[in-house]
Amino acid sequence: MEVTIRRARTDDVRTVRRLIDAYSQDGILLDKPTVTLFESVQEFWVAERLDTGEVVACGALHVMWLDLAEVRTLAVDPICRGHGVGHRLLEQLVETARGLGVRRIFCLTFEVAFFAKHGFIEIGETDDGTTDPAVIATEVYEELLHSYDEGVAEFLGLERVKPNTLGNSRMLLHL
Repeated sequence: MEVTIRRARTDDVRTVRRLIDAYSQDGILLDKPTVTLFESVQEFWVAERLDTGEVVACGALHVMWLDLAEVRTLAVDPICRGHGVGHRLLEQLVETARGLGVRRIFCLTFEVAFFAKHGFIEIGETDDGTTDPAVIATEVYEELLHSYDEGVAEFLGLERVKPNTLGNSRMLLHL
């Protein structure tokens, strides 16, 4: 299956919504309000089939700090899985991070093997369930606590998002 990877546009948001819905029903992806997808459309890349023009995958890169970003909402249409579309999309997100000067990329995922193929490694937690301080400096942790973003709260392992992260693995890629 041949696809082109491109920046998402506002007219892609309805398809991104459909892709998220396919995985959020099973708790694999967190659901997001459609307004949030429109607000963050500039963070998204999509895979578009060359033969039909249909968007069949999406993924976002959210910058969290000077050297840290998160891969979010990476989803491939179930009928297109196994064709390398997700791999190509993740490679684009990693290249985007490099271009922005990001040195580390975080993800929260059930798809550990997929991300491990791209060099992501699982990161630990402290005894209280928060992100290991070896991953993030104390002063950065303190600043990130001021963020209203749920993805940042998930990265930090804050108690208020624990129900959303049970069973997921925190993974990190050093560029």
